Formats: sequence, structure tokens, C-alpha cells
Amino acid sequence: MKLPAIPALLLVLLGTPAHAIDGLIAVPCLQTAKVCLDRLETLAQSRGLKIFVRIDHAAGAASIGETLRPTELLIFGHPKGGTPLLKCSQVYGISLPLHVLAWEDVKGKRWIGYHDPAGVAQSHPDAACNTILIQQTRNLDELVRTAAREP
Repeated sequence: MKLPAIPALLLVLLGTPAHAIDGLIAVPCLQTAKVCLDRLETLAQSRGLKIFVRIDHAAGAASIGETLRPTELLIFGHPKGGTPLLKCSQVYGISLPLHVLAWEDVKGKRWIGYHDPAGVAQSHPDAACNTILIQQTRNLDELVRTAAREP
């Protein structure tokens, strides 16, 4: 498979992203950003993924007297998922563990999203990693879309 086909292939496999923002795949949240990230955290843990950290950027802003719409980041993963990619190319380590952001935009719409792996693949090409990357992306996309739906 030629590398330029990766973005098109990922779109075919995952369906069209609900919203693309600066290299992100973003899905509308039917609940608040916090509830979506709570659901993602629970789903990730139920699948044996380790939660490394959850960062509440709005709380950070409040700590310095600033306001920020709800914005939270969850960093999680598992060596079983990351190690195969790292064995293909250690450069993938810049994108691991996984990062998922939940936020409320200026119009009050809530989103949950992650970096588009096609961009990572183009930045750090290694054809041997394509199959692994596509499977990992399917898994992440399914988690995110499940978290975004009504409970």
C-alpha cells in the first residue's frame, strides 16, 4: 500500500469523521464533555487499559484566575497496543500513550476527539506499521464513539 493512500483508507475503514479540526478526529458528545470523558475512562479501564493521567484544563485556568470552557484530556494505553507500533518505528512513541480530548466549543457544542493517525503515518512513514496502525485506530475510534453516545 502506498503511504498517500493511508488517509483515504482510514476514512473508508472508520467512516467519515464527524468533524475534522487541525488533524483531529472529533465526534459530537451527546452529554457534557466531562460525562463523555468519564465514560471513555470507564470503557478504557474495562478493557484493561491503564489510565495514566486526566487533565482538567479548565481547572488549571481557574487556578490562575482565568476561565476556560470545559476542556479535559485523558492519557491512557497498554503496552500490548503500543509496543507493536514502537517495534515498527520508535518514532511512534511521540504519540503514545493515547490522548483523547473532550471539550465544549464556543457555540456550546460538546466534542470528544483524538489525533488523526493518518497524519502520524505520513510524518513517520513505515509501511510495515500500516496494518497495526489501522487496527489500533479502529479500536480507539470505537472507544471514542461509544463514549460519545447516550448511555
